[in-house]
Amino acid sequence: MAARIFLYLIAIIIVLVLLAGIAWSLFQDELLEMALVPSEEIEILEEIEENAYADSALWLIRPDIENPPSDWMPDDYGDASGADEATDLEVAESSGDIGPDPVIDGEEPERLPVFYVLPTTYLDRDRWNAPIRSPAALERQRLFAASQASVFNAVGEIWAPLYRQAVIGAFLTDHRNAEVALRFAYQDVEVAFAHFLSEIGEDQPFILAGHSQGSLHLTTLLAERIAGTPLVDRIAAAYIIGWPISVDADLPALPLAACADAQSTNCIIAFQSFAEPADAHQISRIYDVSTGLTGASRADTAMLCVNPVSGAVNGEAEAADNLGALVPNEDMNGANLTPGVIPARCDEQGLLLVGQPPEEFGRYILPGNNYHVFDYMLFWSNLRADVERRVANFVAASE
Repeated sequence: MAARIFLYLIAIIIVLVLLAGIAWSLFQDELLEMALVPSEEIEILEEIEENAYADSALWLIRPDIENPPSDWMPDDYGDASGADEATDLEVAESSGDIGPDPVIDGEEPERLPVFYVLPTTYLDRDRWNAPIRSPAALERQRLFAASQASVFNAVGEIWAPLYRQAVIGAFLTDHRNAEVALRFAYQDVEVAFAHFLSEIGEDQPFILAGHSQGSLHLTTLLAERIAGTPLVDRIAAAYIIGWPISVDADLPALPLAACADAQSTNCIIAFQSFAEPADAHQISRIYDVSTGLTGASRADTAMLCVNPVSGAVNGEAEAADNLGALVPNEDMNGANLTPGVIPARCDEQGLLLVGQPPEEFGRYILPGNNYHVFDYMLFWSNLRADVERRVANFVAASE
């Protein structure tokens, strides 16, 4: 009798799991909204003061902050990439896939400051905009900065402002509150950028970099603050990663073109990583009903994809060309550098496909085989080589 009851319980559990799976497949959008979209009225935030970002407390990273997360490097960096004797750029050059380093041997390469905007890290639904310094988000901010901003630590000093970011639920709804929350967040980023410019000097070239919500704000910054000003010519490259940019409805309104190849400068690098089979409907259901920066609809338009391995727009690269992905440990508090495991191919929709789901990245995968969380980590060494190369080319062309 006990055995029969046990079997009944197992059968019931199996049925519940199957029903949960069916419910998730049919109603995942609604379930995500219920779990993450705030139900509260949006709080009207006061504009941040013009000189507020003079206070180092409003920065996660800037040159006068000790032990920034952007200084992090994988323990096996030298072993995996040969970095004890060569930079990632020199390792990439040795493969013969890109041109030579234009910096003259023996010269110290010029360093360019980097304005890096953090992705969404506030996961609660108790408000539409996170506090500017949130204990709940701070550790996640440090983790993302370690795996993303560290890409740029060889080329210059990094500046990463804290800001009242829109919460994660703002990206799962077309409610008017989401648009307002994102605008509040952008205004903080614009004020932080103004302070960044005042600190680096009037003619100093720089790099823009971000991920997810951070890349959205950089896109807005390019369109509203930078376009039509001398700032355009000071940008060595803009890494607008993890946010969809419509080739037809957005890119023509931006002051920078897509990076045509690995040698291009003053251009945009953008991609969104998916394993196959890829289902991007969580992106397209908002993307397809939105209006681009040109005023045209984004519906049925391809997203910009610059391959981080080949460095070319709509490029394709084999796994063997991947100089090193950051494979996280079980606790997600460290990673090892593993070359030659992740391919990259831009498809017609503009998604960056990485082949079958990589076994090394088993957690935090978003619905539809979306590897959004790992956009930088999958191509960490190639992105380091990419920015070193583009900076060297930009500096050489400016002399």
